[in-house]
Amino acid sequence: MDPRNNQRRLQVFCLSVAFACGGPCLCSARSPAPHPPQSEPSLTLEPQAAPAPPQQSSSNLPSANQPPEKSDKKEKKEKKKGKPHEGAFVIAPIPIVSPAIGSGLVPVVGYITPLAPRKPGVTPSTFGVAGLITNNSSRGFVIGTDLYLSHSRYEVESGYARGSLDYNIYGEGYVNGNAGLKLPLEQTGQAYFIKALRRIPWNIYVGGRFFTGSSLLTLKPASGNLPPIPPDVGLHTSLRSLGAEAYRDTRPNHFYPVKGSLLDFTADVFAQPLGSKYSFQSYKFTFNKYFSLPKKQVLAYNLYYCATGGSPPFYAQCIYGTNNELRGYTAGRYFDHFMIATQVEDRLELPWRFGVVGFVGIGAVTPGATQFRSNQFLPAGGTGLRYMLSKPYHVNLRTDFAWGKDNFTWAVGVGEAF
Repeated sequence: MDPRNNQRRLQVFCLSVAFACGGPCLCSARSPAPHPPQSEPSLTLEPQAAPAPPQQSSSNLPSANQPPEKSDKKEKKEKKKGKPHEGAFVIAPIPIVSPAIGSGLVPVVGYITPLAPRKPGVTPSTFGVAGLITNNSSRGFVIGTDLYLSHSRYEVESGYARGSLDYNIYGEGYVNGNAGLKLPLEQTGQAYFIKALRRIPWNIYVGGRFFTGSSLLTLKPASGNLPPIPPDVGLHTSLRSLGAEAYRDTRPNHFYPVKGSLLDFTADVFAQPLGSKYSFQSYKFTFNKYFSLPKKQVLAYNLYYCATGGSPPFYAQCIYGTNNELRGYTAGRYFDHFMIATQVEDRLELPWRFGVVGFVGIGAVTPGATQFRSNQFLPAGGTGLRYMLSKPYHVNLRTDFAWGKDNFTWAVGVGEAF
């Protein structure tokens, strides 16, 4: 369901409680057939034959070897081929094996449909619901929609999430993350998010965003050496923000792009006058580019940059390993005020709805925008398998095996990583 990186559609839960885990017919006017050359008028009068009765086109008559029933079926098939795609369900019980929140199941049900199905070229809208059940008592659900209205002139995206997560954090910054000291936490909360954008010239969408959420952070029993304990442990915290977003999307298909690009920028301001406990700012920039290669092959590139200002809680900072940037890392091990990540992925379609990918990337977290150090960059790489759940929209079930600096991760999801 993911339509822009894949997966931004159902990530409100992670934002609120922390950070876990064929074609259309082309009609053309046909020019009239040229008239035959006219001869000079003859002076001889000859009797003319009676005009022959009009003949029907052979294409409208069933041939001797083709019964009328087959001819009708063929016409219906050709007409159906030119129609835009109607709605399609995507249903997947996704297993999860996460170093952050344990092993379990994420049931996903989605429905994809253009709200104006009779008009080709309309961006499809998405409706979805997902759950979370793991063996470390993490529970939750999220419901969301991403609507394209008035022939894709407007986009309205919204979502609500509620749940409880059990996870570990390792401390802020690269040094604490590299030390390997875990702090077990439980976070219970809920959140609501909505944005409304309008398309302007050059296929750019601009508009506003609103987020509100609350959570309770609790320290679980632990022994031994622990990283620094966040100041908001044991406190009920409310976050609320107003923001803006601008993006330009030239991808023909949001679920499996084979060409085009996505350029997206968001800015959210959390402030106490809005009802937020913390006052800070969050900025995110994403650039994706796609290249079609021979033999059903696509090369995808992703660049992601995150920055926070003010005094955000740790779960609102830039967290490595979430939003698929980058795969191969446990969410919560590396986080800080700034983050950069880039990756490239080679995608190959195979017969019988299957596919295979290979990817490699690198990134870093840092307390300052100019404090990135070459010896603190975090590499990642891996491979994955794909299975097409929805053929009309090319929505894939994704499973990725990734290796990072510290450990190995296995993840399953709906839609491409980016």
